[in-house]
Amino acid sequence: MLLESNKCGNRRKGGLGTAALALGLVALGFGLIGLGLERSSARGALPIRLVVPHPMAFSKAHPASSARPRPRPLVGVEPLRPGPLVRRYALEARRRRAVRIAAKHQPHSKSRATISLYEHTVRRSVLRRQGCRTAKRGVGGIVILDFGQPASNGHTYGTYLFSGRFAGNKAITRALLAYAGGYRYCLRRGSKLRVTLARGTSNYHPQVPSAYKAGRKWARETMDLAKRLRRRGLHIHVTAAAADDVEPAWDRSFHRTRDFFRGYRDARTGHLLYNYGSLDGGIGEIWNARQTFFVTSGMKYARVIPEIYNHAMAKQWAELAHIARRRYHRPVRFAGVMTTHTSRNRGMKPRDAHKVLVRALAERSGESAPDVPATMTNIIAAN
Repeated sequence: MLLESNKCGNRRKGGLGTAALALGLVALGFGLIGLGLERSSARGALPIRLVVPHPMAFSKAHPASSARPRPRPLVGVEPLRPGPLVRRYALEARRRRAVRIAAKHQPHSKSRATISLYEHTVRRSVLRRQGCRTAKRGVGGIVILDFGQPASNGHTYGTYLFSGRFAGNKAITRALLAYAGGYRYCLRRGSKLRVTLARGTSNYHPQVPSAYKAGRKWARETMDLAKRLRRRGLHIHVTAAAADDVEPAWDRSFHRTRDFFRGYRDARTGHLLYNYGSLDGGIGEIWNARQTFFVTSGMKYARVIPEIYNHAMAKQWAELAHIARRRYHRPVRFAGVMTTHTSRNRGMKPRDAHKVLVRALAERSGESAPDVPATMTNIIAAN
């Protein structure tokens, strides 16, 4: 019995010794941690938080002995700020993405361009045949009939045709009506094709007493054509509009071009005026950005169908679109593209011109680039 009691006493002493040893090790650990924190704070280093598990965590009976401690987030660590090189790469990536998105919106390979004409006559029989040929091609879109330089014969306003003869506004309206009749007559039965027929002129040295009155009369004749189309039931397939071949080199002072557009605007007909001109070297070469924007999108009824004959012209229009968005917070309102391709000059084809302009806009303005409808027209001299 004495022997058994001695054994129990030794067991109790052994258990107490083990517990004392564990508590001593824990105290020693906390002392080392405190010493390390003092040294690290003296050196200016970040404080490190060390989690010491409870001694009972190592017991086999503890249910959480096999669980791993959860990672704790670092406190006081600021994220890295992107440097100029990183920002440049990010901007380039966004531009490439915009180019890829723009490429998806290219016109289908079967898209065809309308044929616009430089007119030499206002004979209705000739214009009727022109409209019929357009219908037989099975093409819809915008058709611009350019009747030449604004002029006056002392009695009425009109234009000098490309043959050099004078044509009054009323005669031009009758010729456009004949074109619309020929187009409607030669369409296939049940066809849903439509054309926007635009009476075209230019800002080439207007030979008129008042450019303002010329613009106002041009708008009123456009409205008169729309009324005649409706009376004859042609409005289902033909819509009236106006157009102006605006080129800075033809009016370096900008005054007459501005007056023509203001006169057209003040007539308040609601019909669009398409600018199918060029920029002649780009913004600042002849006209400044405000002047150019006014005749392309700034005026209420203005839309632009830019001449895209090469890559340089596309870049000039892309620069204008970028400036308009940045300065005026307004987009350039594109309505399509114009080319002058023939088998002789081998110029840029309409689909290629549209593709080049869309890509130039995407590269310059990224995702904020304005849309360019897949409306294409190729202008040539009328036979």
